[in-house]
Amino acid sequence: MKTLFTVLFLFIIQIFSAQEEDYEYANGVFHFEENKTQKIFTDWTRIRQSPNVNAQILDSLQTNQQVVILKKEETILKLGERRANWYKISYQKGDKTSEGYVWGGNLCVGYRNKNGYDFLFGLTKTVNKKDKQSPEITIQQNIAAIKVLEGNALIDEVAFETGSGESLSFGTFNIESNHKLQNVELTLKATVSGEACGIPSYDQYVLFKDKKLIVLPQLMNVGDADVYYHSEEFVFPNDKGGVPNAFIFKMEEMEKDDRDREKKKRASKTYLWDGNSYKLK
Repeated sequence: MKTLFTVLFLFIIQIFSAQEEDYEYANGVFHFEENKTQKIFTDWTRIRQSPNVNAQILDSLQTNQQVVILKKEETILKLGERRANWYKISYQKGDKTSEGYVWGGNLCVGYRNKNGYDFLFGLTKTVNKKDKQSPEITIQQNIAAIKVLEGNALIDEVAFETGSGESLSFGTFNIESNHKLQNVELTLKATVSGEACGIPSYDQYVLFKDKKLIVLPQLMNVGDADVYYHSEEFVFPNDKGGVPNAFIFKMEEMEKDDRDREKKKRASKTYLWDGNSYKLK
């Protein structure tokens, strides 16, 4: 009997160990290719001697510092809902080239340059938040940010939510036109998304004008095969159906009932833009 209990105990330990190993995967937004350039997102990011949070600190790098990814390490560090590999990097400071290890969560998910400005997109932290539909439930919410720099000087920064870790499989960051919004220089669009049915994706539009970033309401899209979907989008002045000095929020939802009949719901609202800020009409 004692032998049986021992076998069962070891079997349970193996199950939990396997679950823990499966659980510690890196989010896809923090996958960076070797021999490619990347940028530091978190200010004063620590560079370590080995891929370990307790390893000796060799240096610290400021936001917007360019680095070269030399090698992705297998070691994964989890902070809140962010899971990322360690990377061996090289970087230039003055005339000196150095090497070390950086945690992938401190690197930019995406970055762009336009009109003399550097725009950076990255994940900053995880916070505890009450679920809107079930206040008794606390969820872990990722917070992202977009920064704009001129040289090494931070001009402005805005933060916004990006869902749970399951929504961090993919990430994109692009610069779009001003969409014919008065006084707007350009529009930034940051997106994170999951790779499975039922995992939401989030689109965050940010306007750039007079060296300021203006965050628009966030858009969320989710679907489950052909059974259900919820989609949100903006119609800007330069889009078909757009109106001057405004952007229109449109939502469409579809769900199939027990008899496989589609039930659709649509909604829209208009935000007025006065050249400096927006408000709900």
